[in-house]
Amino acid sequence: MLLLVDNGSVYTSHLTDFFERRAIPFVKTVPHLCKPDGLGEYDHIVLSGRRRNEQKTNVANTRIVRHAVRNGTRLLGICYGAEIMALALGGTIKRRRCARTGSGTVRVTGENPICGGTLDVLESHGYEVASLPDVLVSIAESEECRHEIIRHRTEPVFGTQFHPEMSPDGQMLIERFCSL
Repeated sequence: MLLLVDNGSVYTSHLTDFFERRAIPFVKTVPHLCKPDGLGEYDHIVLSGRRRNEQKTNVANTRIVRHAVRNGTRLLGICYGAEIMALALGGTIKRRRCARTGSGTVRVTGENPICGGTLDVLESHGYEVASLPDVLVSIAESEECRHEIIRHRTEPVFGTQFHPEMSPDGQMLIERFCSL
């Protein structure tokens, strides 16, 4: 079963539509309702993007990321989800000079089980991952962002700076993640 953590992204409905169309069983909830003892029920977790910065959301998502790493739970962080993943594990983020919105091309640079080659994607973010902790590695980049896709070195934990739910190439990435 997949847990979709809705952090308030305007694109979350596209994720729920995707899971429903693909008949992927999921439960949607908000971060502050995710209790650590209940996370073990799920074999996949997806953290959506967000609209605004809230401390309680950050704390709850940090707990979720650390649980996934500790327990080998498959996790995909989207946009903010990738940013909080990096922060929770010791990395940094930065505010972009100008928000990045619109279509873009991402080049996969590292071996991984969820994507390859180049991806046409939708970008929509005002922050981005600036530095990675030792446990994370960048596996894709674009002209404007060094860390378009990040992954944990030993656990099935991934993050995308872009919104994969908004393009066919990105949806293929989500589908492959769900089949891990």
